[in-house]
Amino acid sequence: MKTLVITSLLAMWLVAAVAWTSASRVIARSLPDKDLKGYISDHSESRRDVREAPLEDETPMSPIAGGNGTDLPTCLLCVCLTGSVYCEEVLPLMMSVPTLPKETAYLYARFNMIEKISNGDFADIVTLKRIDLTGNQISEIEDGAFSKLTLLEDLNLSENRLVKLPMLPDKLTYFNANNNHLKTSGVKANAFKKMTKLRNLLLADNRLEAVPFIPDSVRIVHLQNNNITEVNVNTFCKSNDTYYLRPSLSEVRLDGNPVMLSKYHDSFTCMNVLPVGKYR
Repeated sequence: MKTLVITSLLAMWLVAAVAWTSASRVIARSLPDKDLKGYISDHSESRRDVREAPLEDETPMSPIAGGNGTDLPTCLLCVCLTGSVYCEEVLPLMMSVPTLPKETAYLYARFNMIEKISNGDFADIVTLKRIDLTGNQISEIEDGAFSKLTLLEDLNLSENRLVKLPMLPDKLTYFNANNNHLKTSGVKANAFKKMTKLRNLLLADNRLEAVPFIPDSVRIVHLQNNNITEVNVNTFCKSNDTYYLRPSLSEVRLDGNPVMLSKYHDSFTCMNVLPVGKYR
């Protein structure tokens, strides 16, 4: 008896399945080709990447300004992990620093269209230790933009359009402003003087006419491809202290500058290595 009931149920299920399949085929044949995709899901079709260029009949994504109430929430627009925010090559185009989650320690906002850093952009995120803004369009940074970031150690502003530097946090160990439009007039005389923990100072591919003050803690200095025309005994050493030494300074790049370093051989006596550059 039990076997008969099970056999009857299976037979009914098979009849229903065949009927549904036949009906589906009839409906599918009756639909225009353009509607088939909406009716029968093709799971083998790969999903189009969201960064792909828009089709001819699609409206291109517009630039957005971070921190605006009408924007997408930062953690939908970017990738947020514990303490880190990754906003790299964001679409729609990111025009300013986004509103960051509290307790953000690491911000990577590279290769966007950010144009300006304002005093309020990081004012409430005092936990920041690293900011990487490589490859944006930044031409202006307000002087107090980093003033509250007492924990900031790593700041990368390379490949932007800066003509001058703002006030920088004293605890920086790494500063990169390669590939900007910096001139000596845009770098304050004491810009790096109080940075007693600075290790890497990277200012290559700018328009500097002179070597800025370099703290004793610095190990690597990149100043290649600028407009530096001379150095003197006080550039790296001290004219009033013949016993002064800089053993930590292990790499100085001055190649690609007009300066003829062989004229200033007395200017490197405190160093373990000679600067890389033009000697003849």
